[in-house]
Amino acid sequence: MADEADTITTTINSGINTGNGADTAPQIALISQYVKDMSFENPNAPAVYQWQDQPQIDVQFNIGADKVGDEVLEVALKIEVKAIAPQGTAFAVELVYAALFGMRNVPEDQIQPFMLAEAPRLIFPFARRVLADAIRDGGFPPLLLDPIDFGALYLQQAQQMEVTSGEPAGHA
Repeated sequence: MADEADTITTTINSGINTGNGADTAPQIALISQYVKDMSFENPNAPAVYQWQDQPQIDVQFNIGADKVGDEVLEVALKIEVKAIAPQGTAFAVELVYAALFGMRNVPEDQIQPFMLAEAPRLIFPFARRVLADAIRDGGFPPLLLDPIDFGALYLQQAQQMEVTSGEPAGHA
């Protein structure tokens, strides 16, 4: 069994390092993930707990990415949720969940797709849990957001940018 582990390790390492010891293969690693900012508002408590109407839930997403070091990038997933009932706002939550990624030898054309599609996919489940816990801790049933296909959203946005970039300003 130990021989198998040694073989796997050797195979992985030999794919990363060149014969002269130079490290030229693309590498991406998750360094850390964290709640960067969070706000929970329950403006109509305690009356909200007596309301019989189901609130309308509005969910908005935004993805931001910043270079914070030579080989370190921060990707932040901002999720805003508002629950509005006929009587008023039941709750409003804003969460910015971020992660630091180390990148080395990644081709320039692959950085943006990673930061705007793959990185959010990796951190979304954790942000979803933090959001559900905050809403539950506010006295409401936890909101479990459906999985999001960040890759498809990225491709859709890239196609829209490609179509509109060739058009004169003001034409869609």
